Amino acid sequence: MQVMLQGQSQRTAMQIYLPIAELSVNIFLLLGLGGLVGLLSGMFGVGGGFLITPLLFFIGIPPTVAVATGANQVVASSVSGVLAQFKRKAVDVPMGIVLLIGGLIGSAMGIFIFNLLTRLGQIDLAVQLAYVVFLGSIGLLMLQEAVRALRRNRRKDAPRVKARQHNWVHRLPFKVKFRASGLYISVIPPMLVGMAVGVLAAIMGVGGGFIMVPAMIYLLGMPTKVVIGTSLFQILFVSAFTTMMHAITNQSVDVMLALLLIVGGVIGAQIGSQLGAKLKAEQLRILLALLVLAVAVKLGLDLLLMPSELYSLTMGVI
Repeated sequence: MQVMLQGQSQRTAMQIYLPIAELSVNIFLLLGLGGLVGLLSGMFGVGGGFLITPLLFFIGIPPTVAVATGANQVVASSVSGVLAQFKRKAVDVPMGIVLLIGGLIGSAMGIFIFNLLTRLGQIDLAVQLAYVVFLGSIGLLMLQEAVRALRRNRRKDAPRVKARQHNWVHRLPFKVKFRASGLYISVIPPMLVGMAVGVLAAIMGVGGGFIMVPAMIYLLGMPTKVVIGTSLFQILFVSAFTTMMHAITNQSVDVMLALLLIVGGVIGAQIGSQLGAKLKAEQLRILLALLVLAVAVKLGLDLLLMPSELYSLTMGVI
């Protein structure tokens, strides 16, 4: 009996109560989730929100809290990743500022939509459907392109990237020269990309790197060496703005949850940055695409399969 009581007290000691989420969670589980997301941030140049928010769903965190707090964790992971990229001089600051302007506008629009869906009682379904659609589509496109690039490398074909080929992007007005990226293009496409990422950050709690990174490479034609750092630069400020707006408008940021995720995220980002430098760009894109697809499949199954506690919802309504 005494041994059982000691074991129970140890398990209780590892639990922490989250006041906003209104539940108790294992401390080491949260630290591990933060570390995993930080690892991805450093390796792939994404904030990691596309993974942390669904994982918070899976351990019982309410969607509104998961989205708002997930965005907060993305801030910490991005800070660590950006500092590592600045040391390598792999950040195009002017391009990052253009992306940031669009991101702030998009984030404000996304907060409005999020609050509207919350009042209508449809936010849970909307967030999960958004994840399934966006992650599934982007994951498939990224995987297809990465596999093609890997095959071209193995065959040692001639020029495989046509980043300097002129298309509709280069015919738009308001052109600016971005020296670090070696580009002379209109500010309109990067601003639109930033707006799209801002909307997703507010509604889904993501950094948006899974959309921004492919868009910067294939739409804007930016060289891979500055894409990750520039992406993290924009993600950092947009996520911070999104977190602040969520805290002000619906008070859904759980500080205790965010703190534990941040501690794990900062450590993981430094390790991920070192690992990412050792892998080829095509290998990184394939790994990221597989992760995105795995999360989309899991969320899709959760929407389609019958819940294990079929009557709990009915009892809650009564």
